[in-house]
Amino acid sequence: MKENRERTSESNHANPQAAVSSSAWTALAIISSLALVTMYGETMVLPAIPDFIKDFGISYDTSSWILSSYLIAGAVMTPIAGKLSDVYGKKKVLLVVMMIYSAGILAGGFSNTFSFMLSARIAQGVGISMFPIAFGIVRDIFPAEKLAIAQGIFTSTFFGGAVVGLLAGAKIILDHGWHYTFFSVFPIAIGLALIMARFIRVKKTGEQENSMQSTRIDVKGAVTLSVTIILFLMGLSYLQDLHSGSLSSLVFFAASAASAAIFASLEKRISHPLIDLKLLAHKVLLPSNIILMTVGISTFMVYQTIPILIRSPQPLGFGGDPITIANVQLPFMIVSLVVSAASGFFVSRVGNFRLTALGTIICTIGFFSILAFHSTEPMISLTLTIISVGLSFSFVGGFNIILVSSPQKVEGISLGMTVLLVLVGQSLGPSLAGMYQQMHQSTIPGISGSFPAAQSYDEIFLSASLISVLSVILVAVLKKSIKQMKEHVDIKPDSEL
Repeated sequence: MKENRERTSESNHANPQAAVSSSAWTALAIISSLALVTMYGETMVLPAIPDFIKDFGISYDTSSWILSSYLIAGAVMTPIAGKLSDVYGKKKVLLVVMMIYSAGILAGGFSNTFSFMLSARIAQGVGISMFPIAFGIVRDIFPAEKLAIAQGIFTSTFFGGAVVGLLAGAKIILDHGWHYTFFSVFPIAIGLALIMARFIRVKKTGEQENSMQSTRIDVKGAVTLSVTIILFLMGLSYLQDLHSGSLSSLVFFAASAASAAIFASLEKRISHPLIDLKLLAHKVLLPSNIILMTVGISTFMVYQTIPILIRSPQPLGFGGDPITIANVQLPFMIVSLVVSAASGFFVSRVGNFRLTALGTIICTIGFFSILAFHSTEPMISLTLTIISVGLSFSFVGGFNIILVSSPQKVEGISLGMTVLLVLVGQSLGPSLAGMYQQMHQSTIPGISGSFPAAQSYDEIFLSASLISVLSVILVAVLKKSIKQMKEHVDIKPDSEL
């Protein structure tokens, strides 16, 4: 025992990052603040969606790009920033990404046209790529036995930031307008970047120093993937025009399919693809990734819809204000915060697969509940709480299954690919919701403009429910795949699933 303690002490002196020193906890606090601030900046946008529609004079389906552009930029930039951090160092790339994000936040506050706002949102979306890099820093400065605690603290701040964003953002929007929500984030982001530059230390490893020759960035793949997603979303935007004889939607879908084929061809030919198609075809990883994508699609359909439903004038909506939106969505965020913080307990009790299966079932119940009971604010709040439990279970269990099932040498690649696919899936949700809101509209006597009709909300929540049912079906497929893979000793024991 004495010898073991001496060896541990020597190891800690040889590698200061292995010891959980006060500097490591300080770094964790700073990095966790990064997640909190960024999620605050994103969540505050939700209550303002109706204001964007009014101020920019855009349609409901066009408004979906406020969320979708942010998510697409994050999906494409996450693997690129991850590889750049391997080449140039995590801290350096993290600071560069933070500067781009901060510029996007500032630009959002000055936006006076939709195109300018879209550009700002793309820059803000680049900020999503901060999170894998930030977690990589946490992994570097904490020893393995303390990593789970550090990860739990870091993850919980996401939902903590969302809670703050809903409350503070709604108040700022109501008192000063949505421009000031962006202005409130900018100085905090800059200050946090300066603190990170001063106090965070990440030691380069030999592997990082030699990665310049070994790492290649798939720029062609990133561009092609972006084009594929954008064309597909454009197809969704024009889908309602099919009944009038317009073929624009079909043209966009065809172009998207062609772009997807080019993307697949490119990914097969390079050594470091954005999406490893062979790895994606893994019997366990494929259904797990699709489950996470489907849950994300359904959830973001609701994200796009609730603010518009609450702020639309009666009788087509509730005639509420940004504070009302915050109050309705707050239980969702609080429950997500609690459940994510307790995720380790749940996994240890039921295992990753059962947690994922339970999560998809609870999500489906929640989406069917909001379909049946969305006529009052308390009922919406209750159904969102149900969805938040299912969403947290699904994501914790699903990501852990992917981590456990991925071949050890490509765990990082596999998780990065999953994050990309989840963001792609989430980007589809707002576009689907916007399509229904644009297809079914009605007017109110004495009030100018048109608003989504009751039919649009019914179809949004029904579609979200049916998509969620698909995730439950995929769980059955996943169970069979896990059983088959265990027989071939291809994944880790039952205790880890």
